[in-house]
Amino acid sequence: MSRLSMAMLLLVSLVLATGPRLAVVEAVVVEGLTVGFYNKTCPEAEQVVRDVVMNDYGMDHTIAPGLIRIFFHDCFITGCDSSILLDESPSGEVPEKESSANGFTLHGLQTIDVAKASIEAMCPRTVSCSDILSFAARDAAVAAGLPSYEVPAGRRDGTHSRMADLPGNFPVPGHTVPRLTELFASRGLSQEDLVTLSGAHSIGGAHCFMFSNRIYGFSKTADIDPSLDPAFAQRLRKMFPRPKPDDNPQQAPKVNFDERTGEKLDNAYYQELLARRGLLTSDNTLALDPQTRPLVEQYAKDDALFQQRFGEAMQKVSKLDVIIKKNKGQIRRDCRMVNKAKGVRWMPIHFLKPPKHPMLQMINWFIRGFQQN
Repeated sequence: MSRLSMAMLLLVSLVLATGPRLAVVEAVVVEGLTVGFYNKTCPEAEQVVRDVVMNDYGMDHTIAPGLIRIFFHDCFITGCDSSILLDESPSGEVPEKESSANGFTLHGLQTIDVAKASIEAMCPRTVSCSDILSFAARDAAVAAGLPSYEVPAGRRDGTHSRMADLPGNFPVPGHTVPRLTELFASRGLSQEDLVTLSGAHSIGGAHCFMFSNRIYGFSKTADIDPSLDPAFAQRLRKMFPRPKPDDNPQQAPKVNFDERTGEKLDNAYYQELLARRGLLTSDNTLALDPQTRPLVEQYAKDDALFQQRFGEAMQKVSKLDVIIKKNKGQIRRDCRMVNKAKGVRWMPIHFLKPPKHPMLQMINWFIRGFQQN
């Protein structure tokens, strides 16, 4: 790519990043879901999802953080309506899945596809993709070591998905506690929920471009973020060379959020934060901010408390803005597509999608992801 092209892309990203913040619609924790909702209509539904998740987890442990991440990214934007699973929207708008906050980093979509196909073969048009995703996130957490918790069901699936809903309304790696708290509050979640749900980073990892700003060119006076443990920062620098303009983010290496127990959903994540080994700014800030540090310290000492509250927070998230009325939403036959109404053929009008050049994705992450608020 020429220097001129790079400059144009950077200009576009800066405009996107510094433009007016989109209005946030306050989320509502909806009551009305039921534990055992499918006991009569599809009694094997939860077991089928559990079997599929455990089978995939047995072959690939990264499925667990992947499914939890898909679930959270879905519920945080427009509620738990499985809109993140849509490949396209009837309106023709670019779907959530295409956002730089999702894109190639989504992992576990095929697990949901298999679970849905298996259930459809047994109980056609009965179990929503939204419920399947909520069950799968629970089963993924359990596979990673969390005690099981109940997931009430009865959600219906949404019929639209918009990438434009994400910018300004979603937590990103560069946010600090004040902005994170503001975003969580707008979605009906407390600061305690913020600290608790961040514990999902006890498993999984991050691509180097998500934290390279902390180990290279951090500021005019420090090449490395001084809040990082120096030995940890040097290890990261040995693992990940300084980013280059033509790097492809999809080929970027990853590192576990938690160096010690990276496949177990436990409180080691909080212990690492206190040791100044939080990978992302949004992780590190929890241990630095006086409002959130006490809970970080509490979880670091009490694994059972963290695990209990994590399950409770996941239950709370699973109720955000869910669709339960039969005259709204639908039960999708395919989680990637909205059902077409009988006798109606819609032809989505596909608007121009953003360029797919990987460097643009990286710039979006740098500007939107690392811009601190």
